[in-house]
Amino acid sequence: MKSKVIPLIIIAILFAGGIMALLTPQEAQEATQQVSSGTLDYYPDFPSKYIQARDVNVWLPNGYKIGDECQVLYMHDGQMLFDATTTWNKQEWRVDEVMGELLASNSVPNTIVVAVDNTENRLNEYFPNKTINYTPEEITTYGDMTPIGDDYLKFLVEELKPFIDKKYAPLTDRENTFVMGSSMGGLISIYALCEYPEVFGGAICMSTHISLGVLPLEGDNHAWGKAFEEYLNANLPAANSHIIYMDRGTVGIDEPYAPYQMRADSLFVAKGWDETHFTSLVFEGDEHNETCWANRLAQPLTFVLNK
Repeated sequence: MKSKVIPLIIIAILFAGGIMALLTPQEAQEATQQVSSGTLDYYPDFPSKYIQARDVNVWLPNGYKIGDECQVLYMHDGQMLFDATTTWNKQEWRVDEVMGELLASNSVPNTIVVAVDNTENRLNEYFPNKTINYTPEEITTYGDMTPIGDDYLKFLVEELKPFIDKKYAPLTDRENTFVMGSSMGGLISIYALCEYPEVFGGAICMSTHISLGVLPLEGDNHAWGKAFEEYLNANLPAANSHIIYMDRGTVGIDEPYAPYQMRADSLFVAKGWDETHFTSLVFEGDEHNETCWANRLAQPLTFVLNK
């Protein structure tokens, strides 16, 4: 049976420099997800001056105490990570189970996971704004989209990370701070590493939606996919200065990723990234869903968290 955790609620105090989130005891609330390994601290409606409020869950390993030396992994699509009974498709990443097993076997260092929920604006939140700088001249807008990827990253870096650092006292440097997601979440993760290379030491990008296919964009998706590849070419940090994991399946939505991911892989190689700092794997028969990501989750966690 998965255990429930009594959360604390956040009070936001506005001041000239931005939003400072402080903790104060409140009436106990039931966690939206349950875990079978470790515990969850649940912060509903975490405030932001950049984007709309959203729930945040912090997964803590068994026996963890505030102040224990640990790394921090920030994960997107937080409501899909721990409890299939609460997800729209009844699938989950099994982050608590997989992380618990890896920690118990000493396969990864002590790590807490900050699970950040998405919203109805997910596509806009996870879209890399600066891609438009690399599109053909005839594409001058985002079509029906209103990207706020830059604002989403400001929320992570300027608001959420300082809160986590103060509340949990983890290791706060780049070498111990990581970001992770799948699909559009994979896209915003590699974008985060490029935009904030001084903050994130590694990125895990699973089934990365480099193609930007079927998004409501002006112009053809191939042009947008090529534009993001050019963004990477211009903005990737120095070779072997970070740890980057990418992968893809071969079925369904993942099937057309092949040429885009292969070109990205070639770019990393051409820039001098070695196989201890960059890897890109193909999982034959894997589809674009949480069950497949859960089944291979141990591989990216082991590759990146062990730096």
